[in-house]
Amino acid sequence: MRIPTFQDVQEALPRVRQVLAPTPLYEWPGLSQLTGANFYLKHENHQPVGAFKVRGGINLVSTLSEEERAAGIMGCSTGNHGQSLAYAARKFGAKCTIVVPKNNNPDKVRAIKLLGAEIIEAGEDFDEAKQYLEQKLVDGKRRYIHSANEPLLIAGVGTQAIEIFETLKTPDVILVPVGMGSGVCGTGIVARHLSPTTEIIAVGAANAPANQLSWKAGMLQTTESADTWAEGVATRSGAELTQEIMKSVVDDFLLVSEDEMRIAAYHILKETHNLAEGAGAAALAAVLNNKTRFQGKTVVAILSGGNLNLAELPEILRLGSEQ
Repeated sequence: MRIPTFQDVQEALPRVRQVLAPTPLYEWPGLSQLTGANFYLKHENHQPVGAFKVRGGINLVSTLSEEERAAGIMGCSTGNHGQSLAYAARKFGAKCTIVVPKNNNPDKVRAIKLLGAEIIEAGEDFDEAKQYLEQKLVDGKRRYIHSANEPLLIAGVGTQAIEIFETLKTPDVILVPVGMGSGVCGTGIVARHLSPTTEIIAVGAANAPANQLSWKAGMLQTTESADTWAEGVATRSGAELTQEIMKSVVDDFLLVSEDEMRIAAYHILKETHNLAEGAGAAALAAVLNNKTRFQGKTVVAILSGGNLNLAELPEILRLGSEQ
């Protein structure tokens, strides 16, 4: 697989901009006060599917031939990648099939269906659903779009970083939640070109550490479980392409607990009136857990996504109100 370059991201930008408007980058005074940093949120939760992944879907599907679109695309997802593919498929007239785990976030499943995709439920988690797709459905006809091992996806997602640097030339730190790694890779590729001094920090769930373990080991690692309410980062293994890119573009990889993500989601709701899912709140959680490290710095956190299972909201409000 070819590692995407900054030029690939530049070429993706007009394709993405043709469909998607730039998302806001706001400094929120309440969050700056809370963290002790000049704290910005990049509002990828304002995308039409609530997450940055739609950038990659638009970029990739827009380049498919008419024959490929007619044959259809398929992917595996806990929600945001699936919505991305379904949204892009609808935009460019392609058939779309998404495999999701059983007992997945019902709001995300409904959102994928509303975008016109066929849903297949298989497996107890993302990794089992992905195994089902790759063993049972890949037929050489429909285009299988992996959620990470796709250079065009990563290049498309990297356009979020170009938008950041259009506003902030040299932020000290950008923190990106990691599911399979397309977001942090795209962001890191752009940062290394435009602002090499900007620190790129990946963030994951302590209960789903496979990507961090893989990054630290320099080779793919697998865990027995990914027991986190933040389904956007709930993976038991890394991906070959994104892990290879992360070796050169990620400066650190922090993990946060289940309740730390809930408390961060509470503060985002209180201070910005935006509803963040677990993955969307993970970057703020990492800053709150390491305040001294980020004190006085200009910090950008990627808020992706905004597709919270509302059943989680009471616990978020309970924990947050106790702070």
